[in-house]
Amino acid sequence: GHVLALNDARRFGSVDLVETAKLDSWPAFAALGPEPLGPDLTPALLARAFAKRSAPVKTLLLDQRIVCGLGNIYVCEALHRAHISPQRAAGAVKRRELALLVPAIKDVLSESIAAGGSTIRDYAQPNGELGYFAANWRVYGREGEACPCGGTVTRIAQGGRHLHNVDNRQAAEKTRVVAGLAAHPPVARRVAGD
Repeated sequence: GHVLALNDARRFGSVDLVETAKLDSWPAFAALGPEPLGPDLTPALLARAFAKRSAPVKTLLLDQRIVCGLGNIYVCEALHRAHISPQRAAGAVKRRELALLVPAIKDVLSESIAAGGSTIRDYAQPNGELGYFAANWRVYGREGEACPCGGTVTRIAQGGRHLHNVDNRQAAEKTRVVAGLAAHPPVARRVAGD
């Protein structure tokens, strides 16, 4: 026989039995945004979702209707890599910045999967192994530590969650690339237009 186990210490999950042909219309899936590692997550999709929105970009990235599967740690890490302040109004993020953010999201998630996830307190893989991506965090859980860019990692509360960023690296008003960021340079991608 087969065994299905759900170990959900944080109580975010559930198990439902749904016919494969009906998955796309199942209410819990129908409202979800695209998978972050799939081809549907694009700068254009985020530009449409963020247009004229004054909510912070981090808050909207955590909204599962915009992109499904992104959690607090990975959003903080991706925004840091893309040089975008988590507090910045989503509607103010430019298309060229979104062109840095999308690959940063995909890179952070791919690196985390390769490392077995991020173990904090009670997380373990189904085989009992811990996840080791926490060793690669650049900002999450590192408040007060120096960043190689010359700033200090800060932590503040936003929308009931903590955000971690480096103020001089992730300027709230205008995201910019600061000279001398060799320790973790931005993803170099060019986009036509913007």
